[in-house]
Amino acid sequence: MSAKAIFVGGTASHAGKSWVCTAICRYLRNRGLRVAPFKAQNMSNNSYPCASGGEIGRAQVVQAEACGLDPEPDMNPILLKPASDKGSQVLVDGKIWKNLSAADYYTHHDYLRERALAAYLRLAARFDYVVIEGAGSVVEMNLKDRDLVNLSMARAANAAALLVADINRGGVFASIVGAFCLLTAEERALVRSFAVNRFRGDRRLFADGVRFLEQRAGVPCLGVFPMAEDIAIQPEDGVSLDDATNDPDARIAVVRLPRISNFTDFRHLRVSWITTPAARDFDWIVLPGTKNTIGDLEWLRARGLDVWIRDQHRRGARILGICGGYQMLGDAIEDPHAVESGQPSTAGGLGLLPVQTRLEQEKITRVVRARFGEIAFGAYEIHMGRSETTAPPFATLEDGSADGATQNGVIGTYLHGALEHRPLARELFGDAALLPPSAEPYDQLAAWFAESADLRLFEELYL
Repeated sequence: MSAKAIFVGGTASHAGKSWVCTAICRYLRNRGLRVAPFKAQNMSNNSYPCASGGEIGRAQVVQAEACGLDPEPDMNPILLKPASDKGSQVLVDGKIWKNLSAADYYTHHDYLRERALAAYLRLAARFDYVVIEGAGSVVEMNLKDRDLVNLSMARAANAAALLVADINRGGVFASIVGAFCLLTAEERALVRSFAVNRFRGDRRLFADGVRFLEQRAGVPCLGVFPMAEDIAIQPEDGVSLDDATNDPDARIAVVRLPRISNFTDFRHLRVSWITTPAARDFDWIVLPGTKNTIGDLEWLRARGLDVWIRDQHRRGARILGICGGYQMLGDAIEDPHAVESGQPSTAGGLGLLPVQTRLEQEKITRVVRARFGEIAFGAYEIHMGRSETTAPPFATLEDGSADGATQNGVIGTYLHGALEHRPLARELFGDAALLPPSAEPYDQLAAWFAESADLRLFEELYL
């Protein structure tokens, strides 16, 4: 028996599709239904290694948690990890497949669509409902003939579709009505309703707006959903950093690298995001993960941040590098197989740790348990490089092996997620650096959905 499918698409990127999908996943689970998330193709450097093997986008990991499931590659069979402005590492079924330019990627459309559909069918055979997330806008007209993640996926899954628009950014009338105008008759038949997301203020004042939109779109409004800044879930990709606010009193500076990855490492911390040398001093400077270590190291130098980081260190700041940031702190990074660049190359690091890194063709992706002093914590690794050092380690893994390096107030580690463990973050940075604990978000999201949606309409159209 195949699952029923609910497709959540958007009028634009960052309209709240992942958020609404997560809410629906938890709402259905709380009703006792077996539900799983799915996104055929994701583009994000925020990823996570599944315990069963393979790597998927962080948004589907969050949605799996909302469903009470362990994440698995079938939930996100195609993952694009941008390594430059023009190319990405492509993962299929959780494993590295190819490095492709955008133009070359679309030449493989038929094969990728086949793999995505196969993954969906495996999920659909095991669950009552599959909540499918789209990408970008459902009416990306220049890509519709190559679409494998939006309404072509909804059509293949026989899914009932919901269109989500973000009123907070403005232009909600044009975005919703315009989207429906660009849909074909077959596509319009899939879209059962729309939702107005991120509304601020008294929703009763938007009643006329709802009536206008329903008349022009020809489908009902599922609900006007309020901005919910008190609910915190892990972001899908770097677009969410555009909305990040710098804490003026933060004592931790995080360098916002162009190809930053897994910045969820800092979600519990008060930080200041920087892209140029700052005038004030910090207690900590952090170099995060990156999808292109050598390229982002060149960017760092071009902006004078390498000199600034050394100056901060001389004035007493401690330096922390995670994954690619750890590699940057060493003496040299070798890329003999042209993993990141067009040809074999070697780059000098910042020279703050006695570390030599060699980028390999095989990626390490694993979930681990580790210990820092008396603090045990869970973490995960996603990296191409292997590093050798003579410095003492940062942490000890449960198998007895060492991770990272520490020397003279500089720390390097491959362990993503370590700082999400509050006792470890407190030990390193102190209580003042931690944000207040947030409530468990998934039941909050389910309540947000239930309170704002027309549940009778949702039942009629989607269940």
